[in-house]
Amino acid sequence: MAGEKLELVDVVKEKEEGPQIKSLGDFWAFFKEQLKPRGNIATPFNIISLPIMILGYIFIVYRLATGLGRPVTNLNQEFPWGLWIGFDVVTGVAFAGGAYVLCFIVYILRAEKYHAIIRATVLNGFLAYLFYAGAIVLDIGRWWNIYNPMIGNDFGVNAVMFLVAWHFFLYMIAELIEFSPAVAEWLGMKRLRKILGTMTIGAVVFGICLSTLHQSGLAALMIMAKSKIHPLWYTEFIPILYFISSVFAGLSMVIFEGSISHKVFGHQLDEAHIKQYDDILVGLSRICAVAMFGYFFLKIILLVHEHAVPYLFSPMGTWYLIEVIGFVVVPMLMFVSGAQRRNTSIIKFAAVLTMLGIIINRLNYTFIAYNWYVPLSEKYWPAPMEIVVTASIILTEIWAFRWIVNRMPVLRAAPAWARAMEKH
Repeated sequence: MAGEKLELVDVVKEKEEGPQIKSLGDFWAFFKEQLKPRGNIATPFNIISLPIMILGYIFIVYRLATGLGRPVTNLNQEFPWGLWIGFDVVTGVAFAGGAYVLCFIVYILRAEKYHAIIRATVLNGFLAYLFYAGAIVLDIGRWWNIYNPMIGNDFGVNAVMFLVAWHFFLYMIAELIEFSPAVAEWLGMKRLRKILGTMTIGAVVFGICLSTLHQSGLAALMIMAKSKIHPLWYTEFIPILYFISSVFAGLSMVIFEGSISHKVFGHQLDEAHIKQYDDILVGLSRICAVAMFGYFFLKIILLVHEHAVPYLFSPMGTWYLIEVIGFVVVPMLMFVSGAQRRNTSIIKFAAVLTMLGIIINRLNYTFIAYNWYVPLSEKYWPAPMEIVVTASIILTEIWAFRWIVNRMPVLRAAPAWARAMEKH
């Protein structure tokens, strides 16, 4: 009986203190144990997603071996950018904007009520950049030269893509540093956790600076296509529009992802976190509404400034109004109504509408409103392989997110020794 009690105490202590890793062998043994599945494997999500992922990986290998031509993609000289850039990269980066916005709110403005969701948001942002950087590799013709912006013989320092590539690389490092305390807590490395904790603020400030630059830097690519982008969408202020829209796009993704996580990983959340979550959603919806109003106001000014009002009375004008009114104004008003009524259902629906609007906006710039004068029969439409590869990238990111959340203190509370460090 005494032995059983002693064993129970040891188990509780090990769970609280973390694994005792003193050598590479200890780490490997611990990591192999962590690789084992948690819970039921035969879930509907796993059964549906796994075949899509495997098929996508096969298509990725085929694309890397054969190139970008058909049947892999429908890209051509008129439409050099398709789904992989328009959705995986340009849209994905906007959705990942929630990380830099929340880091600014929590660490700079010291709004502590949002601290409960900061790790999940940073993790989501880091994985987004990691996987969407992989999508860039797929879209480059000579993908084996992807390293050139980092260690190439001839740096294109005047190129926007050179800037964006370095911003991506440095921002992924910054987000990894921001999330690394959770990894140290998972491994039970107290000294490393203390060191990494002191680096957080520096990484946050550095990451915010990088985010404001590359969110608008991606838009700078569009400025060079003035003759190809429809006048309703083209303006020299595209970088500012991209930056502002990344604020409400990123926070809408936080609302969407957070709502799903609270259902899937609800068993990891403490009671205080669950009670506080509605207040968090209301606060995020207010920020989204303010950012969307600023975005809409700027769009109206630019519509007049660019003398683009006559284009509203055309088929593309109707499409423009659907984007701006249906997916900016309507969700903005829903965010306001949801915040006033403290109705989280309205807030969540507004977040979904906002995300759809961002997808439409970014795809407009890359291939819908791009070369809009080309006959419909000659327009670019994603090939089946492009769609499957995109789906496999997204699903792989979800699997990686789930694996990490189920093992590291992302949503659940950090160990007592880590919380004690934060107080000091």
